[in-house]
Amino acid sequence: MTAPLTALLPTTERALLHRIAAAQSEGRAPSLTGAVARDGQLVWTGERPFAEGDETGANTQYRIGSITKTFTAVLVMRLRDDGLIDLQDPLEKHLPGTGIGEVTIAQLLAHSAGLGAETPSPWWERSSASLRPGLPDVLGEQPRKHPVGRRFHYSNPGYTVLGSLIEAVRGGSWEEVLQREILEPLALTRTSMEPQAPSAQGWAVHPWADVLLPEPAEDLGLMAPAGQLWSTATDLCRFGAFLAEGDDRVLSAASVREMRTPAVPAESGEWDTTYGFGLQIIRRDGRTLVGHGGSLPGFVAGLWVGVDDGVTAAVLANATSGPLPSLVATDLIQIVAEAEPRLPLPWRPLSEVDQEQLEITGPWYWGTYAFGLQLLPDRVLALQPLTGPGRRARFTDAEDGTWIGQNGYYAGETLRVVRRTDGSIAHLDLGSFVFTREPYEPDTGIPGGVDKQGWRGLPS
Repeated sequence: MTAPLTALLPTTERALLHRIAAAQSEGRAPSLTGAVARDGQLVWTGERPFAEGDETGANTQYRIGSITKTFTAVLVMRLRDDGLIDLQDPLEKHLPGTGIGEVTIAQLLAHSAGLGAETPSPWWERSSASLRPGLPDVLGEQPRKHPVGRRFHYSNPGYTVLGSLIEAVRGGSWEEVLQREILEPLALTRTSMEPQAPSAQGWAVHPWADVLLPEPAEDLGLMAPAGQLWSTATDLCRFGAFLAEGDDRVLSAASVREMRTPAVPAESGEWDTTYGFGLQIIRRDGRTLVGHGGSLPGFVAGLWVGVDDGVTAAVLANATSGPLPSLVATDLIQIVAEAEPRLPLPWRPLSEVDQEQLEITGPWYWGTYAFGLQLLPDRVLALQPLTGPGRRARFTDAEDGTWIGQNGYYAGETLRVVRRTDGSIAHLDLGSFVFTREPYEPDTGIPGGVDKQGWRGLPS
């Protein structure tokens, strides 16, 4: 395997700097900083301060708002992986007395629990946490705005509830669990509950004049799991690399892949955006990107990961509105991915081969539809149409002579080999569909049989 690319070309670096310079200028942000990682390695940082000597840069803390929710979601997934909860458990099983006990943990993670978007008045981001000492103060008298499980409706109170769930199951504060289970293992030393120098001052920029107003930085109290954290562009890039590859000290690759999988239907008219577990998922210019945006008074932030391209980008600014860090971060990914596309891994032959698996590779027919079955590394089988569109899937070895579909139409379905009495292969059975070596091959177990006269032309 070749070593990952690290340094970017000067032309790529110039394009990245131009993008954040334009964002800072056009968005009228006092400062804006960005960072890019490729294949888990930080390869670029850039910043645009508004005055000489300001504390800005990739190691300067900004408030990241709702990107905090992704950290909270990772902690919930760890509870599941440790066998302490099931994502389909009703909340009441682990956190009784909330008044919304019938909603599931998965629905809270995916914002499909029907809860309100915000707390009751006053505006929680700019008011004292002492006004909301308990979950009833966060949820209000009528916490549900929509039927449970029927639609996506972004909910800050929902992630506050998840924070309380973590505390109840782990027996410690959300902050303590976060520090122990994510920040320390991933060496996110510049991510914290409260600002640590150097940190940026949050500002409001007047919409019609180039003047500023300092924004307060409230401790969010019970709402902390929904938006409390401060972080840096470099720390966020490190966290983004984890969201792409996983880290067994925190969460396996399979579990972070589950977080990146759409969990709710897209809203009508928004087919290019959906939500997984604590992660936004978007399609942009043919790429699927995962990540999260964030905002609190005085700050806006964006963290996005192009998993297929191996590129992560984080953008932070200290303005209440104006710049669009999520848009800028996705632009940074596109700049790197298109200017310096990822090198494909070198082809290498398999180190070992199972002859029974090798025996079933090659062309197969479902009726008259032609498919190819290919053996891949790690005992994976890939099914794909030989011509035109069709159902594609990968299958992992169940180690009992069958394979289980991992994606697409056949996800969760079983592929098995049906043999004749002499041991030769009669056909493949895939979720009851019969695949044969020839189209409608006789005596292979095709339901309804095959006409004994065989293939024929139309009489003239």
